[in-house]
Parts: sequence; C-alpha cells; structure tokens
Amino acid sequence: MTKVFKHLKVSIVPIILVIVLLFLQAYCDLALPQYMSNIVNVGIQQGGITSVIPEKIADKDLQKLELFMDAEEISTITNSYEKDGDIYTLKSDLKKSETKTLESAFLDAELICTMIDMAQNSNVSAENSAYESSAEMKEMFAQIPDGTDLYAFFKSLPTEAKATVILSLEEAVESYKALGEDTAKQMVIGYVQTILKNAGVDTGALQMNYLYGAGALMLVYALIITICTIVTTYLGAKIGAQFARDLRSSVYRKVISFSSREINNFSNASLITRCTNDIQQIQIVIILVLRMVLYAPIMGIGALLKVLGANQNMAWIIGVAIATILALIIFLLIIAMPKFTALQKLIDRINLVSRETLTGIPVIRAFSRERYEEKRFETANRNQMKTNLFVNRVMSFMMPCMTFVMNGASVLIIWVGASHIDSGNMQVGDIMAFIQYTMQIIISFLMLSMMSIILPRAIVSAKRVSEVLNTENSINNPENAESFNHNKKGVVEFKNVSFKYPGASENVINNITFTANPGETTAIIGSTGSGKSTLINLIPRFYDVSDGEITVSGVNVKNADIKKLRDKIGYVPQKAFLFSGTIESNIAFSDENMSEEQIKKAAEIAQAKDFIEAKHNEYKSEIAQSGTNVSGGQRQRLAIARAVAKNPEIYIFDDSFSALDFKTDVSLRQALSDYTKNSTVIIVAQRISTILNAEQIIVLDDGEIVGKGTHKELLENCQVYRQIASTQLSKEELE
Repeated sequence: MTKVFKHLKVSIVPIILVIVLLFLQAYCDLALPQYMSNIVNVGIQQGGITSVIPEKIADKDLQKLELFMDAEEISTITNSYEKDGDIYTLKSDLKKSETKTLESAFLDAELICTMIDMAQNSNVSAENSAYESSAEMKEMFAQIPDGTDLYAFFKSLPTEAKATVILSLEEAVESYKALGEDTAKQMVIGYVQTILKNAGVDTGALQMNYLYGAGALMLVYALIITICTIVTTYLGAKIGAQFARDLRSSVYRKVISFSSREINNFSNASLITRCTNDIQQIQIVIILVLRMVLYAPIMGIGALLKVLGANQNMAWIIGVAIATILALIIFLLIIAMPKFTALQKLIDRINLVSRETLTGIPVIRAFSRERYEEKRFETANRNQMKTNLFVNRVMSFMMPCMTFVMNGASVLIIWVGASHIDSGNMQVGDIMAFIQYTMQIIISFLMLSMMSIILPRAIVSAKRVSEVLNTENSINNPENAESFNHNKKGVVEFKNVSFKYPGASENVINNITFTANPGETTAIIGSTGSGKSTLINLIPRFYDVSDGEITVSGVNVKNADIKKLRDKIGYVPQKAFLFSGTIESNIAFSDENMSEEQIKKAAEIAQAKDFIEAKHNEYKSEIAQSGTNVSGGQRQRLAIARAVAKNPEIYIFDDSFSALDFKTDVSLRQALSDYTKNSTVIIVAQRISTILNAEQIIVLDDGEIVGKGTHKELLENCQVYRQIASTQLSKEELE
C-alpha cells in the first residue's frame, strides 16, 4: 500500500503542524482536571491558602510556633521575614531551598499547635481527637484543668518536662505526616488561616482571588483547546481532500494507461467503485486518524502518567477497564473483519448490476424482462443490506459496553476512593481529578474502538486501490524508441502474426501476413468470430502480438513510441462512442484548438453536415453521455468525422458503416476516397458493397487468411468470399 499513502508526502508540513497542535490540545485537556482538583482542595477546602508558610504573621502567633522550634529553625524564620510593628511579612526574594526549609519548620510547629488548639477547645477523651495516637499526650492533657492556657502551661514547664512533651508531640506529628505530606498540610491550613486573620489579612478575598485565578486559567486552557480543535479539524479535512484528489488522479491515470488486457482483469463497475467509494473510505479514515487516532494515544498516555504520578493505589482500576475494552475490541474485530472485505465486493456487484440494467434498458423492455432485472438488483441490494446490518449491529454493541465500562469504573473509583479519603490518604479534589483522568483514558480507547468500525473497511479499500496502482502494464513504451522511416510513411505490414488472448489456450488469429500501402484501401471481411476486430486492434497496440511482428512506417510497433504511433492512426471503433459535450468538441477530440474550417470539412466528408446544420445550435449542439440523444447512424458519422478531422496517415474503420443507409454509405466512401488518397485505409466490413472498390480484400476464416485480392479475383478463387457475396449480392451482380 506504499503507492497509496505516498500521496501524503505533499502534506507532511500540515501533518506535523496537526501533531504539534494535538500535543498542545492534550496538554491543556490534561491540565483541566488538576485545576478542578485545586479549586476543590485549595480554593474551597483550604480557603485559597496554597502554602503552610503564612505571608504575614503576628508576633504573638510567631511566639507560639517558636515554642516548638529549635534555634536553627527560629533563626531561619527570623531571616525570612521583615518586621513592621507587631506584624512579620514574608520576604519575596527567598530561594527555593530556603522556602523548602522554612516550610518544613512551619509544618511541624503548626501541626503541634493545631493539636494543642484541638485539645484546648474540645473534650480530650473524644475518639477522633488529634492527639489520640499518643497515650502519653492523652494522659498529660487529661491532668490539666479545663480552661488552662496550654501554651502558657507548656512555657512554664521545666526543661526536662518540656523535652518529654515535645518528644510526645513529635511522635504524633510523624504519625500524621505518614499519611502523606498533602494530608498533613491540609490539616494545618485552618491554623494558618487563623494566623493570617490575626495578622489582618482578608482571607475571604484571598480565597476569591484564588478561585478567580484558577477559573480564568481554566477558561484560557479551554479557549486554546477550542482553537486547536478548529485548526486541526480544518487541516485534517484539507489534507484528506488533497490526498483523495491526488490518489484519484493517480488511479485514473493508471487506468487510462492500461491496455485492454489489464482493463479486462477488472470489471468497469469495480474500477468505478475503486475510484470513488474506496478512495472516499480512505479519505474518511485519514481525516479521523489526524483528529482521533493520533490524539487518542497522546491523551491516553498523558492521563495514565498523570494518574500514576498522583496516586498509584487505584491504578489497578484503570488496568481492569483497559483490559476489558481491549478484549471487547478484539472480539468484535474478529467477528466483523471478514464482513468488511465482503462489503466492498457487494458494492461492486450493485454497481455492476445497476450499470448493466441502465445500459440495457431497451433490450430489457423488448424482452419484457423488467421483473427479472428487478429481482436481480433486489438480490444484490439485499445481500449488501444484510452485510451492512450485520456489521452495524456488531459495532453498535460496542457503545453500550463502553458506557458500562466507563460508569463502572467511576463507581469503583468512588467506592475505593471513599476509603482513602476516610483514612486521610486522598482529598475529595484528588478523587474528582482521578475520575476525570480515568474517563480521558477510557475515552481514548473509545476513540480507537470507534476507528475499528471504519478502519478495517478502509484497509480493504486501500488494498483494492493498491491492486490497481500495483498492476503492471503489459504494454509499455520501449526505453529507446525507434524513429519512423519517412520512406515508408503510412505502410502497415503484418509478418506472420499470431495472437491469443491472455489465459486462452488457442490463437484467435494465425500466421497473418499482408501489407497495407498508402493510397490504397485494404478491406478485411469474414464471418462473425473470424478475428477481424482482433486483427486491427493489434495495429495501435491495444494488444501485443503473440508471434510475428507488425510494422508501421517501417518500425515494429513494439519498438515505437506509443503516443507517436497512435498519433498516426485515425480509429473508428465498431461501437461508435461519443463523449458528453458538443458536436464540435467531439469532432475536435484529437485537438481542442482545431480550426472551425477543419471541423466543418470533416463533418462534410462524414456526411454529417446536413443533420448538424439542421439543429438549432449546429456545431454547438449538446451531446448527451454516450451520444444517446442522436441516432445510431448520426453517432457513427460523427465518430467517422472525429477520425477524419485528425488527418492521420492511417485510417482504421472497424465495421463503421453498418448503421448507414446505402445512399449515405456510397456518398461517404466516395468523399473518403477523395480525401484519403494519400493515406492508408483499412476497413473491417460486413457488407461487400462497402468494399467492392478496395484495392486489396483480405478474407478471414477461423483466424486465418483464406483469400487475398480484389473483389473480382476473390469471386473467382475464394469459396468463403463467394459464399458471403452470394448472401448479399444478386445473381446479376455476382456475374
């Protein structure tokens, strides 16, 4: 499939830009749950206070904290604050290492003060008291009379007693810190809030400023996500459209370059499907890959790293959810994948039946086979419908399963997370963020699972398109094409030519030898199936001979440049075919810049002038697809005019006069005889009257030449010709 996807090379810069934008979008998406967690944990539960280090602290509160600090910690705090009256203000130029040391000193002291305040303001025997973990503390506080200032009491203790109390307090501090640093910090936030209030700080405004700030950042991230989504969607659609355009052009050019042998390997309906529906399927997938498939792993891996970095205790829930989703996707793909392959072939079948029915409507009506054709189309349509329904039903089963997994994971996270919150290992905001990250991971897999609906069908389509692009042409230009011999201009020679169709066991024509010279008419006649059309199709290399050689202007057609070879030939096929457009565009098909005089001259020679000029728009009159708005005889004359307008060295008429009446036939042949007197004319005919005056008549029977000469000579010495003549000419004409 390399030839299919190489068309993405021209879009490499937009693709890189899309990937960069997807990473930026994922970064913003992954940041939002953390900000939501901070709003709950910090903005609501902690009143917007982000650190255990107070920005301002009153002297009386600092003295309380210093009771539980050593000399080094007190010195650190003193050097980190500036005193203004009774208020200490934190310096703004502290280093990171100094901030960390300061935070450690404050945290331990604030935990102790928090426990003392709780003991002082509550019943010491309460089961949930902050100092319950220390039996010595409980016993100590139980002996202190109610209403006693514990800070003053502690300050009045002897040095040894102080040391004992501090040791007990430090044990309690360590037990709280063992629950996690975040939990320990959250415990002292209330005390820090009291310190700030005592220092004259408006804690309400502090909280609102934090909430507004976090909310504003979330809005900025949301805006960035919106912009990235719009730009990546636009670029993805543009890349997909450009890819489809280039790929369709490549397939079309490849099909145009096919010889008849390659075209026969693919049906017309199949080639149409491959150029349209198959390429469309690939285009849709490329757009979705740029929007979803690339984004899903970026988001999923990023969310997984966030989860593992924040809390590994519940990571197993994500593992269970992912394993369930993967098992489901694999199971559905195993069932649906074979049907995707069949689906494209069934579309081919519908196109084939539709094409045959629409093309053969006159025949169908003539034989009253409408019901049969309706049933044939109904069968193809129903088979495609059943396959589509099966695939869609299988894939529709995926969505409720994914929804169940997502909701089940959320319930499990809340259930397990509740116990962690109860034990102090997690906060409410952390649980909320964990749920968001888990949903992002599951949604990433959901995106990939949605791709599993389209991707298999696109892979089948890519293989089908690749088959066309990878098909080697059996007829190619030679590397070193030979130049035509001007001394043999227009001379066509068959030298012991034999040919059989690909895959056939027997030759269609055998040992054909003759020469067609300029200024002469060479006619080929024979019974149906004798190989007449096959013979002339070898001249422009629609097929290559199996044995022998054909020369045109002294050069073997296999050694000539194909375009130059065909430029020498004016070909009128057995079935006159016209293109949609105008009469003028059809006659001037070989040269769009052809003069009006040349077009009219060709029409006059082909005996088409009268019916053309009888039309309202004359040469500008519209021609419908395949020329269905003109009669068979008019279509045939326009096809002849198209060949005449080219003014080639060699004319090939493949039974091109059969739809003409005798009068028009005679007039046309007379006009052609005068116009083509310097050209080589080769005519395949069924009617002897058409070739009576040919300089050379070749009679074919069962692929072999059984007679060669003029009309008079063949009547005398060729039995096959005489039999054909006897069925068409009167006794007097034969004599």
